[in-house]
Amino acid sequence: MGESIYIIIAGILGLGIGAVIAGLFIKNNSKKLEAEAKEKAKSIIREAELNAEALKKDRILEAKEKYLKLKSEFEDEVSKKKNIIITNENKIKQREQALSKEIEQIKRKEAELDSKKENLNAQLHSVQVKKEELDRVTSQRIADLEKVAGLTREEARDQLVEMLKDEANSKASSQIKDILDQAKLTATKQAKKVVLDTIQRTATEHAIENCVSVFNIESDDIKGKIIGREGRNIRALEAATGVEIIVDDTPEAIIISGFDPVRREVARLSLHRLVQDGRIHPARIEEVVNKTEKNIEEEIIEIGERTCIDLGIHGLHPELIRMVGRMRFRSSYGQNLLQHSREVAKLCATMAAELGLNAKLAKRAGLLHDIGKVWPEEAELPHAIMGMELAKKYKEHPEVCNAIGAHHDEIEMTSMISPIIQACDAISGSRPGARREIMDSYIKRLKELEDLALSFDGVNKCYAMQAGRELRVLVDADNVDDQTASKLSFDISQKIEKEMQYPGQIKITVIREMRAVNYAK
Repeated sequence: MGESIYIIIAGILGLGIGAVIAGLFIKNNSKKLEAEAKEKAKSIIREAELNAEALKKDRILEAKEKYLKLKSEFEDEVSKKKNIIITNENKIKQREQALSKEIEQIKRKEAELDSKKENLNAQLHSVQVKKEELDRVTSQRIADLEKVAGLTREEARDQLVEMLKDEANSKASSQIKDILDQAKLTATKQAKKVVLDTIQRTATEHAIENCVSVFNIESDDIKGKIIGREGRNIRALEAATGVEIIVDDTPEAIIISGFDPVRREVARLSLHRLVQDGRIHPARIEEVVNKTEKNIEEEIIEIGERTCIDLGIHGLHPELIRMVGRMRFRSSYGQNLLQHSREVAKLCATMAAELGLNAKLAKRAGLLHDIGKVWPEEAELPHAIMGMELAKKYKEHPEVCNAIGAHHDEIEMTSMISPIIQACDAISGSRPGARREIMDSYIKRLKELEDLALSFDGVNKCYAMQAGRELRVLVDADNVDDQTASKLSFDISQKIEKEMQYPGQIKITVIREMRAVNYAK
């Protein structure tokens, strides 16, 4: 037990001595590290001071160099400006010397001018004296002549003027007569030459349009489909297009009759589409006719644009281009209106070029001279005046407007190309086989017949059929009942009897169709 205690005490003492020795060792190391750190800090401070001193010297040197450079540049700039100032001073001195010389020369010239002025004044005075002497002598001589002749100076002058005037008039009249005779002879020959050359250089086809179009079919079996059950298809087609469809024994052909070429073309194209499609019934007929009418309108615009391109006419208003296209489906005395207008345009351009006038304006006026005939709205004005108003509305040249309005002598001609348009219109219309006047009066009568029926309230569409022997009137079913439709037919017949001249009799058929339409959604 006692030994254990001694061992424990010895262990404790050993630990204490070790701790003391370790503390002394750590203390000595700390002092040593502290000394080393201080020495290192001093070294770093000395090195920083050296670097700062070197950097300071470098900055001072850079500043001195920059200062010297700026000083040198400034001195150079000052030297240049000084040289410029010296040069300008030298120029000013030279200019002053030159001005001084010029002033001296001016003074010398002024002295010379003063001397010349004095000489001129002396000469003028001498002339004035001589003139007074001459006037005195002239007056004396005139007085002596008046005494001898018994006439005053004014009377003698008047007699002399009258004698000279009579002689001049006589000679002038003789020369004017000779000039007029020569001009008439030359003008007649030249005019004939220009007209003949123009006609010979313009070639065109002549074809009189009629009121019938032929639709060719592959087989007569198709005629039954076109007629439909109890004729409903053909009635729907006639009602939609306003033409008469004639299905007879003519092999592989259907006749389309109507005075309006646009309606005939719409009917022909619609039949073509229906036959190709194979579905022929009233609803399909209306759909195809509506699409065809839109296509015809697009074709009209294309025809107008192509015509302007072919003739080299540019800058035409779109509405005028559309009217030019509509000419393709109009006729004048049986002559196609577009063909006639193209021919007149070419004739006018040739004739204007021969006469040294503006060929482009003449060609433009020639194409547009009958534009009033295709105005879709009803107008009481003559077609020439209507065409002139349309040309003015769409900003055409004043010479073109006057030529359009004056080509039938309805207004005064104010332009040189106006008589050319009139002459070329007559040339085109007077070619053998170009026109058939009875056709125009026939179409005009049918148009008046349709317009008369359209003037009644409730009438939507009206078509003259069978060469004007039948008038089909389509009315609005919502506004016109059955009783009113019967009365409307009677009223139209009475008005036709009172206001129109026509051969035979006219059948008025009023068609009232009631439709109920709903949609399943």
